[in-house]
Formats: sequence, structure tokens, C-alpha cells
Amino acid sequence: MEHFKTLSAYFKYLELPRPEHPMFSVLNATGDSFLPCPKESSPPITNDCYNISLKKIVKGDLNYGRTKYDFTNGAMVFMSPRQVMQWDSRASFEQSGFSINFHEYFIKGTELAQQIKKYGFFSYSVNEALHLSPSEEKQMESIVENIEIEYHNNQDAFSKEIIIAHLSTLLKYANRFYERQFLNRKELSNDLLEQFNEQLEEYFQSGELQLKGVPSIEFIADKMSVTQRYLSDTLKKETGKTTTEHLHLFLIDEAKNLLLVPDASISETAYQLGFGYPQYFSRLFKKKVGVSPKEFVESHSMN
Repeated sequence: MEHFKTLSAYFKYLELPRPEHPMFSVLNATGDSFLPCPKESSPPITNDCYNISLKKIVKGDLNYGRTKYDFTNGAMVFMSPRQVMQWDSRASFEQSGFSINFHEYFIKGTELAQQIKKYGFFSYSVNEALHLSPSEEKQMESIVENIEIEYHNNQDAFSKEIIIAHLSTLLKYANRFYERQFLNRKELSNDLLEQFNEQLEEYFQSGELQLKGVPSIEFIADKMSVTQRYLSDTLKKETGKTTTEHLHLFLIDEAKNLLLVPDASISETAYQLGFGYPQYFSRLFKKKVGVSPKEFVESHSMN
């Protein structure tokens, strides 16, 4: 897999105009203009840069990996350094919007360098993009226009600080708009939770839980074709519980059934549920149910 350490090398590979700044670039297409299109296709590649872009495909189709995505109404995509990218336009295409690229060293030593780590959407995949309303799109475009003005100005001691301040504002709005998107897509949230539980049930029924232990959230998310961070953020916004909490709830629910089987032991139940240490299972059970597994069995045997 090819990796690009500098922004200039990455742009040369994309067949885009050389950036005016060695570590920062903004491309903005407004009105009837179009963004310069990168090379039509690419095998998996990585680089050391962040990318923030608003894509609106005017003509043609764009595939990421093997999946076609609809960008006709505009969607914001956020990519972090060393995130794997692969695309195929399959035909000539025209796109409007904007694209901001900056090397990770551009923000080193600034407050934004710490803030950006908290924005989970940089770990999302393309199919988890931010879909903006017309008013939200205008807000984003106005911030990018200010960045573009500063980018094309003669560089001075204040240029970088001003650009970073605008970037910080842009990301804060993105975070706000993602919150709105999570709230407005409750059906998707419920569907994800249902899929999450279905994957756990399938894993349990297949016997893998006993053989391989409790699955990681990353493993389940991959089975669902979503990123771990997006799954976690979506369920947290909608249900108030993390993916780990939902995993524990599933295991405890299964544990209640297994413990009530005649002659079932606590140790056997723990191992069946993928716990390597029965003591850990007992602590988790008591934390979630309020009583120990032994007390739970005793209370039901008296009924």
C-alpha cells in the first residue's frame, strides 16, 4: 500500500494543482465552477493529512472501494491521517463543493491538535457522511470562504493562527450538525441496535462465544459494515448507552436464561458466555442485576 508523507506528494499523486502552502490547501468551487477532479481511480492508499470536504457530484458516479455513494445532494466527509482510501469514478465526473487538506504537523502544538482527537467523525467511513440541510451548507461554505481568503492572502505571522481558528469553528459546527443528524435518524439508530443484537445472537448460537470469548466491538461493527466509532456514537446518542453496555446487557440477559437451567453452575455459565474468569462474570452480573448469580438462582428457585 502506497503512503504519502507530504501534502505535495499526495497532491501530485492525485494529479491536482500543487498546494500554495506546503502543509495546507483549500479548494473551493462556488457558483458554476467545479472542483479539480483527482485521478479517476486509485488502489488503497494512505497519507499523513486530514481532509475535510463537501462533495456534490454534478455529473458521473463515484465509488469508494466497491460501493457507489450518492453525493448529488451534498455530503461532508472527514478523513484522518493514515485512513485507508480507495476510489473509482468509473466515468468522468464533475463535482462542486470544497476540499480542505492539511498535514497533521500543521496543527501540532495548537489547541486544535487536542480538540480534533475528540471528534469521532474523523473515524467514520464515507457511507457515514454528514448530510447537510441547505442552511447548514451555507454556514459551512461561508466559513470555508473565509479560510480561502486567508489562504490566498500574502502569508504573514497571523495567517496560520487565523486559518486554524476558522478550522476549529468549522469542526464545532460539524459536531453540532452530526448531533442533529443522529437525533433525526432514530429509525437508523433502532435498526443499528437491532443489527447489533442480531450479530451477537448469531455469534452466541454459532458457539464462537464459548470458543473465542466475548467479541470485540470492532469485530461486531465490521460484521455490520459500519465503523466502530460511528456505531458507538449512534447508539450512545439514541439510547444513552455505549456499545459495551449493550454488549453487557446482551450477555447478562443470556446469563439469566443459562443460570436457571437445572444443575447449571456459575462457572459453566461464565465459560459458555466467553468469560475466561468466572469471578469477572460474577462481578459484572452483580453490577448490572443488583444481586450475585448465586443470589439470583436462589431467589428464583424459591418461586
